[in-house]
Amino acid sequence: MCGITGYIGEGSKDTLEAMSAAIAHRGPDAHGAWLSQNSSVGLAHQRLAIIDLSPGGAQPMVSTDGRYVVVFNGEIYNFQELKKELSGYPFKSSSDTEVILAAFSIWGTSAFERLGGMFALALYDTHEHELILARDRMGKKPLYWSNHGTTLLFGSELKALRAHPLLQASLDTRSLGHYLAREYVPTPHTIYTDVQKLPPASYLRYKNNTVTIETYWQPRESVQQPLSEVAALERFDELLSRATHERLVADVPVGIFLSGGIDSSTVAYYASKTSTTQIQTFSIGFSEKSFDESSHARLVAKHLGTNHHEALLSAHDALALVQDISEVFDEPVADASVLPTLLLSRFTREHVTVALGGDGADELLLGYPTFKAEQYAKAYSKAPSFVRNAAKHAASHVPAASTYMNLGFKARKFTHDFTHDPLERHLQWLGSFREDELSTLLAPEVTEQARGITRELTEQWRGECPDLTGMNALSHLYLRTYLLDQVLVKVDRASMRYALEVRAPFLSTEIVEFLVALPPEMKYHRGTTKYLLKKLMRGKLPNEIIDRPKQGFAAPTAAWLRHELKDLLIDTLAPSHLASGLFNAKEVQKLVHQHLEGSHNHAKKLWTLLVFQLWWDRWMK
Repeated sequence: MCGITGYIGEGSKDTLEAMSAAIAHRGPDAHGAWLSQNSSVGLAHQRLAIIDLSPGGAQPMVSTDGRYVVVFNGEIYNFQELKKELSGYPFKSSSDTEVILAAFSIWGTSAFERLGGMFALALYDTHEHELILARDRMGKKPLYWSNHGTTLLFGSELKALRAHPLLQASLDTRSLGHYLAREYVPTPHTIYTDVQKLPPASYLRYKNNTVTIETYWQPRESVQQPLSEVAALERFDELLSRATHERLVADVPVGIFLSGGIDSSTVAYYASKTSTTQIQTFSIGFSEKSFDESSHARLVAKHLGTNHHEALLSAHDALALVQDISEVFDEPVADASVLPTLLLSRFTREHVTVALGGDGADELLLGYPTFKAEQYAKAYSKAPSFVRNAAKHAASHVPAASTYMNLGFKARKFTHDFTHDPLERHLQWLGSFREDELSTLLAPEVTEQARGITRELTEQWRGECPDLTGMNALSHLYLRTYLLDQVLVKVDRASMRYALEVRAPFLSTEIVEFLVALPPEMKYHRGTTKYLLKKLMRGKLPNEIIDRPKQGFAAPTAAWLRHELKDLLIDTLAPSHLASGLFNAKEVQKLVHQHLEGSHNHAKKLWTLLVFQLWWDRWMK
């Protein structure tokens, strides 16, 4: 896990050093830079040493024939197997980085299809004067790029690109609309007009001032005879065991994020099963009981015999971390669980350099409450309009509460954000502001720029994955939107803030392809979410963990905004403080007032606004 950045075109040694310094937190172990003779190409790397800690694993790395130069962020878990296939290459190190160079030297861009792991990389061909950027299948590692005609910039974070003098960094108001609706800016867009994110499972070629982007992988539903449940369980067990074992390989200490939910507990189980040493587990607790999972984490740790570490997050801790959010997210992401994720990452980094987590299981196995709500939505959509209006009216009068996933919140989300297009309604269920609400929240000219953003996103996704249908289509929508641009971004930025590498066994390519191809009834079965996983883990984990309701890694923001974060909320969203010309200050004040008096729970909306304004103050003022 590292940070990469660079340019082709206009630049200098000083510019490259500034770009690299902006992401030094991602790799504090070493810094390396490579410049072409005339400085028209620069690649830089901030190293967090995980595999081959020797200088032989340092980057930028040049191929033995001097033709290719690479900088790479991530881990290639099958590099030893690939190395055997590439035995004719004169290897000088034991690093996975050199395997990438060898693979590209022999297989060209088809090498990306053979890399198993998480990666974002830049490779320069000195013979063809061509720069190639590539990203892993699930987008676990970030990669931003910006084209300025005769110059292309890239980097692991926007901070790096901002350090180059060519970047204008002007706000994209349509992306602002996307952010307010989704709580993130969806790929390939960014918050800036002149920067894009490279989509997952794709590579970019830049040659002769021309950019081309190609996709090298797409998930598909199975066209073969479905597996029996017994065969599917055997296969799932085999894949989880292999994926977890691969992700325990490191030349530094490794631990497990353990929330007490079934996903992280499953990872902890397979890690304990395959490791030759006692596994270290780490969890965070809350003083607010409806959000606290620490007792469940302790139960799993005791059951598995792990060396368990636990820390408690208080509102005071949260207040201290809120001020860091705009530095962590140089593009706004309104996920309040970044606060416990930051504290968990900082706490875990005191003991280990690598941690495994359970990300991806909910999206792949239909585990979110919204998938259960989808079953009710089919019947609800057929109800007469007066019935739906009555339900919407009734939901509006359920008292507001600050507890986790309370009845009022769920009822209002289901009825108020309901649309007949399943993809659109799931995007709205997960987000903050509906598109129609943006017309009162935003200034008129900004509202116009934000029209049609939800339809744009669903049509983009349908065009990318036309072969997926039904619940499997919804599952992959979550993978390509919510997981990609919110969950994985949150985990990457929070962990790399403290130079901690996080690995996700559920996002192994083999597991993703296996689960996407399964029929939905093996994942959501008669009201049971994550059916196959729960069936697999019965007898391996305590029943209390398998049967407990889904609880996300959430933070009690509704209560914090009314109390400990109240002054920050009022000051930051004051009319005189709001980003000029973007918002309707009266509507913002209405949301603040209603939340503080307790008549409404606007926590998601206010957090989204608060994070944006903190970002604006840090990066745009």
